[in-house]
Amino acid sequence: MKFFAVGTVPENRRPSSSSAWLLLILFLPFVGFPLYWLMGSPYVHGRRRQVQAQANHILAERSSHLPLVPEGVDPSPALTGLLRQNRQLTGMPCVDGRVHALHDDPDETFGAMAAAIDTARYYVNVEFYIMSWDATTDRFFTSLKDAVARGVTVRLLLDHLGSRKYADWEGFQKRLTLAGIDWHLMMPIKPLEGRWRRPDLRNHRKLLVVDGDVAFVGSHNVIGPHYGSETNTRIGRAWHDLSVELRGEVVFGVEAVFATDWFIETGQMLQARKPVQDPVDPGECALQIIPSGPGFPTEPNLRMFVSLIHMANRKIAITSPYFVPDESLLAAITTAAYRGVEVELFVGEEADQFLVGHAQRSYYRTLLEAGVRIHRYPAPAVLHAKYLTVDDEVGVIGSSNMDFRSFALTYEVTLLGFGGDLVKRLQANDELYRSVSRELTLQEWEREPWRRRYLDNVCRLTAALM
Repeated sequence: MKFFAVGTVPENRRPSSSSAWLLLILFLPFVGFPLYWLMGSPYVHGRRRQVQAQANHILAERSSHLPLVPEGVDPSPALTGLLRQNRQLTGMPCVDGRVHALHDDPDETFGAMAAAIDTARYYVNVEFYIMSWDATTDRFFTSLKDAVARGVTVRLLLDHLGSRKYADWEGFQKRLTLAGIDWHLMMPIKPLEGRWRRPDLRNHRKLLVVDGDVAFVGSHNVIGPHYGSETNTRIGRAWHDLSVELRGEVVFGVEAVFATDWFIETGQMLQARKPVQDPVDPGECALQIIPSGPGFPTEPNLRMFVSLIHMANRKIAITSPYFVPDESLLAAITTAAYRGVEVELFVGEEADQFLVGHAQRSYYRTLLEAGVRIHRYPAPAVLHAKYLTVDDEVGVIGSSNMDFRSFALTYEVTLLGFGGDLVKRLQANDELYRSVSRELTLQEWEREPWRRRYLDNVCRLTAALM
């Protein structure tokens, strides 16, 4: 069996992942082999893979008449190539759009979402990894309930494992049903009902679409900032997120992501309504939606991140709560720093996940030695925003972390934008984070006790198991 593993595990797998799986199988075969057969493949197969491929083909066909970039924008040759790559891998075109607002404070964010829902006349499409009806989100769910009461169709998707661990799960489902909301679980694990999915493959997307006129994407889950924990509330531990509110043609891209997931989970094909939208000035902002996940074996989000970082000439700023890069991303970041690009990384001082937090720390020495500036957002807060800017040219924001899970194991949705004010808005948010964070130095890191460094490296190995 070990001989078999050596020749099969590395197939279509990154070297670090192959090494981690082989070590587990060779040293602990009674643990390693069952785990590998259960969740060794980073990709989905069967119906989900076929539906995603078909959806990509349909999107590519229906947008084939659109130019590579909207009229009035003039991206650099490198960015033009990246837009072509994104379109080739996902079927999503780059279109006009408007960044209406960035939202960070949870009360304000759910208030803005509720205000958009209150304007709905036809439908509201909701998709989030985690959802809970609590004091913070009551305004949001009440707006959904009121929308149903006035004849609006409300469709809602939520990840099964992502949401079920929070308070009053059974009661929450009943409240959704009583409100008249058409809701379904994503990636459900209900073996007694014949519904089984690999537990490590999840839908991590976070999006909202109202009448095809307005959309939200970002890092917010629909739950209070303390995630329903009395302990978190007592110690002041809150999640800090960032989401973007969109108008214009780009909303169709967000809607296409939802429609694909809705069809996968329900078998129902949605027909988009052509909305009446405010005109967007040519060249105001060019936006592209990039879906990714286990249905995309080409890993479009990872390729986009790596390409963007190689494009940089002056400055890169990365914010990620879970930063566990693969070889290509780490090489791109350190190479950029070595060639004189100013690279900043914003991470939390303490992560909310033990293994990922320690795995992330194992990269700090390499980054610091290359000249990357690491800003640690102070504990007990959890920095959960996920975005990237390159020079003053392009910005990216969405649900995707920069770790192995987001590259291959979880469905994500990301927005790329240039030509408008998205980059300036994100850079202004960087300044807020920078003002409260503490910069980590190489000298300080060298004083870390060897026991913690050992634990970091062990956790780094486990993070590559996919």
